[in-house]
Amino acid sequence: MHTWPAADVPRIPGQGELPAVFNTATQTVEQTAPRNGTARMYVCGITPYDAAHLGHAATYIAFDLLYRAWLDAGVAVKYVQNITDIDDPLLERAGQTGVDWEGLAAREVTRFKDDMAALRVLPPDPYVPVTEAMGRIVDWIEECKLADAVYSVDGDLYFDIHADPDFGSVSHLDEATMLTLFAERGGDPERAGKRHPLDPLLWLAARPNEPAWDTRLGHGRPGWHIECVAIALDNAGGSLDVQGGGRDLIFPHHEMSVSQAHVASGRGPCARAYVHSGMVGLHGEKMSKSKGNLVFVHALRAAGHNPLAIRLAIMANHYRSDWEWTPDLLLAAEDRLARWREAVSRETGPSAEETLQSMRSALANDLDAPAAIAAVDRWVDRQLTHGGDDPAGPGLCARAIDALLGISI
Repeated sequence: MHTWPAADVPRIPGQGELPAVFNTATQTVEQTAPRNGTARMYVCGITPYDAAHLGHAATYIAFDLLYRAWLDAGVAVKYVQNITDIDDPLLERAGQTGVDWEGLAAREVTRFKDDMAALRVLPPDPYVPVTEAMGRIVDWIEECKLADAVYSVDGDLYFDIHADPDFGSVSHLDEATMLTLFAERGGDPERAGKRHPLDPLLWLAARPNEPAWDTRLGHGRPGWHIECVAIALDNAGGSLDVQGGGRDLIFPHHEMSVSQAHVASGRGPCARAYVHSGMVGLHGEKMSKSKGNLVFVHALRAAGHNPLAIRLAIMANHYRSDWEWTPDLLLAAEDRLARWREAVSRETGPSAEETLQSMRSALANDLDAPAAIAAVDRWVDRQLTHGGDDPAGPGLCARAIDALLGISI
């Protein structure tokens, strides 16, 4: 599928250091070390049954910061993302609203791409819908079968988690917690006939009045976790440097997909680092489609808010933190953006070389966007209070803000 247009990333002098990020599996901040000069990243995409909300935006902006930090360090980036354009929530929403599921998915994917382009999130390439990857998904399921990790329950195929001796190495959760989360997040721990309650679905045999595909596995559609395995590893060229998403994907989605990748490929790890963004709240609860407490990016844009101010409001919070969305955050970001624009519009100003280095150091340290923003604020305060005589200062500051933070001013 065609992705959204890529924003220009301006050149800035010098080169940043390779960024370090928090690895969920090891619980440590680790410097990324891409192989052969190319960083390989997979971030789980949307299930397009509704519009992108600020929780989505925060996740994709977080990994956009990593993408930009890699580019600044002189590293090429192979960024893959999927679209879960066939899944139970999509079918349920289509049934509730009386619309065709394919039309619903196409509409919301278009809206999502428009939002990401407006937020200046660098696009993945390739951008792969599940419905266009059925053949390869089936191949990966068959690799799991060859490893004796698949069994049938009334025609549905399940993955045996005990086929992976390292199951649990990403989330480090106890079984009781796993069972609770599995039930809450799309699993079926109580289904009769399974070898273990945590075993996840690999292939769902066709159900009446639901879409299905004719494959070597029969007529049906794949389970959620194996879809990401196939799309990520087939398109990234082997193992990943970073597998990412929101923290609510750690379990079961990333734990299950990692195990399936290990068993099917016969090697591990699936990724060098598993990186997760925090949760965005509204009115005291995590923002989620199931709860309906959502603030949509397209709605803020339609209300006249500058998408760069939306991006800046999100980046004022560290990507791993949980935080609460309030209108005051957006108002503060709009004021900040106006001050930054006023400061860089002047012909001369303070030198911005130290500011550039501070921004690079902040982002190399686990993508600390709030510290990078604070470095810009200090330069802007000096400029608006005292000015400066460096004709290159305003231009360098503007290019650094654009290249590293994705804010074109």
